[in-house]
Amino acid sequence: MDPSMPSARRALLRDLFDQGINDLDVLAAIQNIPREWFVPPDLVDRAYDNTPLPIGMGQTISQPMIVAKMTSALAIEKDSRVLEVGTGSGYQTAILARLAPEVFTIERFDELSRLAMDRLASLGVTNVRSRVGDGTLGWPEAAPFDRIILTAAGPRIPPALVKQLAEGGRLVLPIESTPGVQTLYLFRKHNGELEPQSLGGCRFVRLIGEEGWSENEVR
Repeated sequence: MDPSMPSARRALLRDLFDQGINDLDVLAAIQNIPREWFVPPDLVDRAYDNTPLPIGMGQTISQPMIVAKMTSALAIEKDSRVLEVGTGSGYQTAILARLAPEVFTIERFDELSRLAMDRLASLGVTNVRSRVGDGTLGWPEAAPFDRIILTAAGPRIPPALVKQLAEGGRLVLPIESTPGVQTLYLFRKHNGELEPQSLGGCRFVRLIGEEGWSENEVR
């Protein structure tokens, strides 16, 4: 590993703190996960830039600020069961696995899922279960989940995920309301209803699946 990486990681943490990320558990997780392991070899020198980076298959590893914001909004507790839709590189998965006892993650690309799980295994992560499939349908046999996070933007909240969210649970996801306009939301489930809170604008790849966008809509 490049010896400059630890200092670059510290600089990123200072940047996140200065931008309002004050959840110490989330910052500690980011401090302990080597982001350079989750980016393509030719982008390792940019691993700690506060920006998204391509990982192949038309997908990206999210900007660290967005990872921190979404993870903080989840408010993961020591007994939280977490569902992640969109494994991608596995970086967000690794952060979740530092905070939750159980993480279930779904990826639609077999190659990305395999590479992500290899990286997690190399880090000694053993509390993540993965599958390849349509993330918009969730993981019904493992539900309910206390926390659900989507790392791709759909036109609406997938109804299957609403059903799989436990009472009192939290759902964090981006929604694309009009072409090119996306907003990050936190939803809390109370008496079976979702209470929304906007977390600001964002930009994600589109969520493909039965309860998301169709393949034709993203071409």
